[in-house]
Amino acid sequence: MPEGNEIHRWAERHAAAFAGKIVRVDGPQGRFTDAAMIDGRKLKRVMAVGKHVGYDFGKDLILHVHLGLQGDFTEGSGPLPDVRGALRLRMWNDAAVKRPVVPGVSKRHAWYSDDDGTGHIEPSKVAWVELRGPMDCSIYSQEKWDALLERLGPDPLNGDGPEKMIARVAKSKKAIGELLMDQSVAAGVGNIFRAELLFRARLSPFTPGKEVAESTLRSIWKEAGVLMKAGMVDRRIVTTKPKDRPHKSGPVLKEEAHYVYRRQGRPCFISGTKILTKVMAGRNLFWCPVCQDLKAE
Repeated sequence: MPEGNEIHRWAERHAAAFAGKIVRVDGPQGRFTDAAMIDGRKLKRVMAVGKHVGYDFGKDLILHVHLGLQGDFTEGSGPLPDVRGALRLRMWNDAAVKRPVVPGVSKRHAWYSDDDGTGHIEPSKVAWVELRGPMDCSIYSQEKWDALLERLGPDPLNGDGPEKMIARVAKSKKAIGELLMDQSVAAGVGNIFRAELLFRARLSPFTPGKEVAESTLRSIWKEAGVLMKAGMVDRRIVTTKPKDRPHKSGPVLKEEAHYVYRRQGRPCFISGTKILTKVMAGRNLFWCPVCQDLKAE
């Protein structure tokens, strides 16, 4: 599932391409039946919070998209392509699709680990966007959007402070590794950032939330903002520090971009201990039992 950095990246790109312009919208395969409600309207802004993106067309017309596990966007320049695959929705600007194709490609989210952010279509040159496989694609009223925001925890990429997150963690007996996956605690933090932020904090994922020091939570929050912001450019989500990598300089190799995420069975870059894994909160958790002082196991 895309993490918050990816959602904010899409929102920024689509705002650059379409905000302030008349936008055409359709659901070619009939699964998005509300296209007519926003087709031909001016897109006011594009909003991102956590793993949700909202396209604000005004007058209680917010197109809400949650990509879920399978959803992804495809972008392009030039004329609209033929309809292919399970295309839920497409959005375009009439003037832009009459222009010729410009250099650049649209890379699938699934390729994030090999994507350094280069070679993409310049956001302002995007003429059309296609959406496939989302968990949700529907029209929200402003009231419904506001209710969503109220349910979600703070978002490190929206400049939110950590107080709401700290308050919820401080009164919970649940493991911090589970709490960080709860979008009502920290919106946008997903499985990669959960594992990597806990490692960088040298914190056991099994520590009850109420036992985590406030200073540690503030440090995690600060690092989340920095790392997620960097991930909006470099979609690889590089979380290791140069001094800890086998290669101290030069391009970051794929196998040294993360400390623990998907490195089960391999040695920790710091302690040399084998990285472990188990399921927590429905997703595979990864950790180092030495660096993260696993007293709870």
